Amino acid sequence: MLLAVSVAVTFFTPSCHAGVASANIPLDSSLYQGLEKLAGYGLIPSEFRGIRPYSRAEAARLLTQAEESLTVQKEAAPPLAHELVKQLRALVPREIALRSDASSAPLFDINPFASIRLRYTWLDGLARNFTRQVHDPGGDGVFGIGSGLRPDNPYPSPVWQRGGEGTPLFENNEGVRYADGDNFHLQWGMEGYVSTWGLLFLEPQFLHSAETDRVDLRKGYVKLGHGALELEIGRDAAWFGPGYRGALTLTNNARNFDLIKLSSPEPVDLGNWGLLKYALLASRFERTVTNGVEREPYFFALKLSYKPVDAWEIGFNLGKQVGGTGVDNSLGSTLRGIVGGTSDDNSNGLAGFDIRYRASWLRNTEFYGEFSGEDTAKFWPIVESYVAGIFVPNLTGDGRNDLRFEYFWGNQILYTNGTFPGGYVYQGMPIGHSQGGATQDFFFRYSHWFSARTNLALEYIHTQRGVIGKLPGQEEEQKNTWRGFCRLPIYGDWDAELMYGWEHVNNFDLLPGAERTNQVFALDLSYRY
Repeated sequence: MLLAVSVAVTFFTPSCHAGVASANIPLDSSLYQGLEKLAGYGLIPSEFRGIRPYSRAEAARLLTQAEESLTVQKEAAPPLAHELVKQLRALVPREIALRSDASSAPLFDINPFASIRLRYTWLDGLARNFTRQVHDPGGDGVFGIGSGLRPDNPYPSPVWQRGGEGTPLFENNEGVRYADGDNFHLQWGMEGYVSTWGLLFLEPQFLHSAETDRVDLRKGYVKLGHGALELEIGRDAAWFGPGYRGALTLTNNARNFDLIKLSSPEPVDLGNWGLLKYALLASRFERTVTNGVEREPYFFALKLSYKPVDAWEIGFNLGKQVGGTGVDNSLGSTLRGIVGGTSDDNSNGLAGFDIRYRASWLRNTEFYGEFSGEDTAKFWPIVESYVAGIFVPNLTGDGRNDLRFEYFWGNQILYTNGTFPGGYVYQGMPIGHSQGGATQDFFFRYSHWFSARTNLALEYIHTQRGVIGKLPGQEEEQKNTWRGFCRLPIYGDWDAELMYGWEHVNNFDLLPGAERTNQVFALDLSYRY
């Protein structure tokens, strides 16, 4: 129903300009930080944060709006804003040019060197294993208030958490794991276009370490359409939610899904009703055998983001494992699974909503939050988890300093399920928040911008795992992490970023008295990335 409404709105809403098909911007690209900074200056009121990645055409739209805003603000805007617009425009020249004159697009076009990133990583660390039993008392209420929406101990207690963190200090890396010692990682993006309506994008990756030499496809997809309606088929990353460090339903923490996606890379204009963006994707988890139980469920995810006015963004999120090997795939079970929350359907759902508010009266400080339930009762999500944050883009009057705080609370049965015992896990890693369930996480990030291409950032993270759901013999794991980042230009369109991270873990993997120190150094050389 929600899809039908979205598509109907798309078809019956006139386009304000001629759109173009374009590649998606990698989720770890510096373009996002630059666009977020411009939005923090109040230059991009129509920016959406809940659905990523952005297409390059969407980035061109946002930059065009920032330019228009700068002509109004003139000297009132900080000098860094003008630098950023100039720098970011250079990263999407095709889309900027075709936005004003789509008829000039050639019938066929190819860019064999759209982007390149070469990363050297040195790691001295041991990844945490999330697989363990947790106590599930049941008796849940909503927002921590009341009880009884879910009966006490509705399932055999304890239940199993699954998965792991991949690489210490390197979450949200699209499933790539680095080994102890030296690692060399190359990504190379290539684009081919058919007029304004078709795109082929390929991004192979090469990984060398003491443990492996691997060549595979990090991303690769075909796109048809543009603007308010686009079809994408292939392998790609996706992020649903306004969070910076994590989101509950879908992130780029695990390996990219092979998917079919219908979305609006640019917002649908509803006139006086505001702006809408949507994304619907279908994929499939890998085959797993957990405790002798074989499963290979399909995966569906839906995200709607709505801006009734410039200051507010409201979103709805849904992720669902359903059907596949080893479960009842009858019509009745599948229909019950659409609603969920019953013990005899063939699905596992995670659903909720998010909200983001930009306070123009407080230097455009942003407040955002996401609520999601692992189960439902009377159509209401329960067994809740949360992400909440504050972003201060103009910590000082010159707009060169910003500060972020983000909090995550993961329920003890987040990403677990009885029907699918492998959990909400793909290739061994949670597809939502990287820290998994039964976890509390505090994230602080300060950054200073020397120029549009030179910035310094410092992060501190405190993570508590096992804060709820502990069983006898387990102790609360506490992790304190420090990370530093420095980005600067090298030559032409080449940039470098240095990263160093250090962390200490008490009661590693919830084992009493076990301690572990991890550290990582990374050097990125990137071209138009």
